[in-house]
Amino acid sequence: MSDSPDNPSPDNVEHPRRIRSFVLRAGRMTTAQQRGWDEGRPRFGLTLEQGALDPQQVFGRDAPRVLEIGFGMGTSLLEMAKNDPARDFIGIEVHRPGVGSLLNEAMKAGIENLRVYCDDAVEVLNRCIPDGSLARVQLYFPDPWHKKRHHKRRLVQPGFVQQIRHKLAVGGEFHMATDWENYAEQMLEVMEAAEGYRNSAGSGQFTPRPDYRPLTKFEKRGERLGHGVWDLVFERID
Repeated sequence: MSDSPDNPSPDNVEHPRRIRSFVLRAGRMTTAQQRGWDEGRPRFGLTLEQGALDPQQVFGRDAPRVLEIGFGMGTSLLEMAKNDPARDFIGIEVHRPGVGSLLNEAMKAGIENLRVYCDDAVEVLNRCIPDGSLARVQLYFPDPWHKKRHHKRRLVQPGFVQQIRHKLAVGGEFHMATDWENYAEQMLEVMEAAEGYRNSAGSGQFTPRPDYRPLTKFEKRGERLGHGVWDLVFERID
C-alpha cells in the first residue's frame, strides 16, 4: 500500500499533511523475484525521478491507461494486462518482493502494456501522473486498519479521493474493492459525499464485481467460508 494523505484539500495536494498508511515489511526475495527485480526493472520499471509520464515515450502509443495502487504480488494486474492489450497498465507497490514477482512474470509472459513503480503512491500521483490522464484507477483490498483508532490511516479519505479525481479523465472510473464490510461502508460514505463523482451502481449501492477484475484465490476461499467482498465503482463526472 501507499502513504495516505490526512484529508488534504484538493487545492493543496502537492504538499499534503500525511500519515503512514503502510508498514514496509522487510523480506528476502526468492530467486525468481530477484531475477524480476534485476532484469525486469530496466524494461518495465518507472521511477519518481523520471517525472511526468509521457505515454508515447513509455508505451510507444497513447492508449487508455489504468493505474493500480498496491498490487501486492501482481497476479491480478498481470492477468488484466494480458487480457486487455488495448489498454496500458501502471502498477504501484512499495514491497519489493511483490514488484519482483510481477516483473518476473511479465518477462515470462512477454507483455508490452505494463509498467511498474516501486514507490509511494501519493508521491507517484503528485509527481508523475498528469491530470486527466487515466481511464481507471484501481484500489483492491487495501489495508483495512480494522482497529477503530487506526481508521484514520485508511487510504480512502476525502482528500485522497479528490487527488484521484484530478488524475482521472472525465468519464474515468475509480474502482475499489474490500473484504471488510466496515471499510466498504466507509468507502461508500466518503465517495457518495465526494464532489465530482457519480456512483455507477446508483446512489448508496455497491456494484457486482466487474468482469475485468479477476477473482483471486483469496476471494474464492472467502466465498467458501461465507465471507463477503464489496466492489465500488465511481465515475468522474466533472
